[in-house]
Amino acid sequence: MQRMNSRTANPPDVITKKALIVGLILVVVNAYWVGIASELWYAVYTLVSPFSNAVFTLVVLIAFNVLLRKLSPRIAFTPAELLLIYIMVTMVSTISGHAMMAILMGTLAHPFWFASPENEWSQLFLHHIPAWLTVHEFEFLAGYYEGESSIYWAEHLRIWIRPALLWSGFIFLLYGSLLCLGLLLRKQWMEREKLSFPLTQLPLQMTTNRSFFRSRTLWFGFGIAALLRVMAGLHDIFPVIPALPPNYRLDRHFTERPWNAIGYASMSFNLAIVGLTYFMPLDLAFSTWFFFWLTRAERVIASAVGVTNISVLHLNDRASGAWVGIAVLTLWMSRRHFVSFFRHVIGREQGDDSREPFSYRTVAVLTVLSVGLVFGFCYVAGMSLWAIGVFYALFIAFAIAIGRVRAELGPPYHEVIGINPRQMMVSMFGTRQLGGANLTVMTFLYAFNRCNRSHPMPNQIESLRIGERSGMPGKTLLLGMALAIAVGALATFWTYLQVAYQYGVLAQCQGVVGRFGWESFNPLQSWLQHPKEPDISAVVFMSGGFGFVFLLHFLRTRLLWWTLHPSGYVLSGASWGGLIYFWFPVMVSWFIKFLILRFWGWQTYRKAIPFFLGLVLGDYIPRSILSLISFALNLYMPSSGAGHTL
Repeated sequence: MQRMNSRTANPPDVITKKALIVGLILVVVNAYWVGIASELWYAVYTLVSPFSNAVFTLVVLIAFNVLLRKLSPRIAFTPAELLLIYIMVTMVSTISGHAMMAILMGTLAHPFWFASPENEWSQLFLHHIPAWLTVHEFEFLAGYYEGESSIYWAEHLRIWIRPALLWSGFIFLLYGSLLCLGLLLRKQWMEREKLSFPLTQLPLQMTTNRSFFRSRTLWFGFGIAALLRVMAGLHDIFPVIPALPPNYRLDRHFTERPWNAIGYASMSFNLAIVGLTYFMPLDLAFSTWFFFWLTRAERVIASAVGVTNISVLHLNDRASGAWVGIAVLTLWMSRRHFVSFFRHVIGREQGDDSREPFSYRTVAVLTVLSVGLVFGFCYVAGMSLWAIGVFYALFIAFAIAIGRVRAELGPPYHEVIGINPRQMMVSMFGTRQLGGANLTVMTFLYAFNRCNRSHPMPNQIESLRIGERSGMPGKTLLLGMALAIAVGALATFWTYLQVAYQYGVLAQCQGVVGRFGWESFNPLQSWLQHPKEPDISAVVFMSGGFGFVFLLHFLRTRLLWWTLHPSGYVLSGASWGGLIYFWFPVMVSWFIKFLILRFWGWQTYRKAIPFFLGLVLGDYIPRSILSLISFALNLYMPSSGAGHTL
């Protein structure tokens, strides 16, 4: 690589204020793009990681940067600046869209708009909701649900400004506590265990590898994926043009018992998933689709022996315990690092924190402060301290587990529906012991673990990895991430309120904000009307899933030939989620990689990397352009990423 002239261009790791300014502008743009696409057209851009909107934004910036270099190298973005902007866009994408904010917005006004004498919500739980926590002025919510109004009316702004600011602050504190946890784990995962962080390959290659876009292999893969996506887009506009369907439902062919118990089984033809999972270790890729079909086999066998209610298999309870098991296993492997960190903080040992963005003591203070404020918010909202402690511990367990799985193995999709702290606490303690106030506040917190597709923890730890690999100044990286979360939360609230009052949550919006309100509060109504005792069988199966993870880990460390990975089980062992949409492209990618390594070796594997990255870009870029076209034409275009077909 040629050395740059310092008089005409900045070094590759320099970050100037313009990058932060441009990053914040694009944070607002992407908050709006992801939010309106999610709710107006149900186009989900944060289903798969890395997020397609963030990658497309990076591609546009790189193309624009080529022009800047020709016009004035001094004002062109450095690779570190490009990556910082990409990270900032990624941060806001963990907030906006179908995976988090849609659920939160579905809860904030729902109980007051839909309360009625028939459902008895006023007597059951409305009195547990503090006035500052949400919007309770019924007379001003018609525009929110029915549309053809404006958030900019004085009364609408008045009722929403306080909850929007308070919840934005809570998001900042909660995500900040996860970022502190990421800083605690950074050295252990990146320097001691040397985890591979597979999903950081694409943005790093795009910005730091000067020959990346010159690869013919890259453009060959790009062309294949782009052709299929463009044909699908043309088919949306002109149905006479043929296009490859996005998936094929296998379960429709199983109509007789016991085979009809197989559940949802769809073959997705998504080439971006093929490209992304090429970087997953073979044993994990195999484990994910193996455990997917193992759970289907369980369903069929259970039906064959006369079981009609699939819930007796306790798939979600087993998976819940397994995710907690991954977290405990991760903490156990990091125990020496945490002991060293703690001894350094209290002055009993001199640790080396010279390579950290902040000193260990500063990280400890920020962790205590952010966690303390999260506890304070929940306590003032009405939760008891013991319930906050258990809820937050489970929230952190899911964060650590998902972060670990992504850092070590890089699955692009890790949805887990029906597995969350609220449901686990109801099973463990029963609704009587939890009480109405705790259950009500936990219902508002349901958004942060409803499906975990765009969970902030793995994206934050991957951002720290990108910063390390690109030589980005640590403090600048953290400043950019913090600003993106703070501004992004406010921008996302603005987006959702503007879209809701213009189109109506229950009118023109194709998203599911309204449905999420029912999904959040119907269980609360049921628990308060029909209290539940602790579910001993659920706890037993949670313990079984917890132990199964440790058994798989033990077998992997003792038997060299053992290929089943505990992370593969948690990704596909639940009744819904994991790789339920994408098991087929994962299996295809696994098979291709297996053949390459088996017959042609490591060198061929490395030479094929640009091709598989090209598949990702060839799917992401046309899909993003089709999204913009759908807005311009006011046309529903499933090929832009509507629903889960991608």
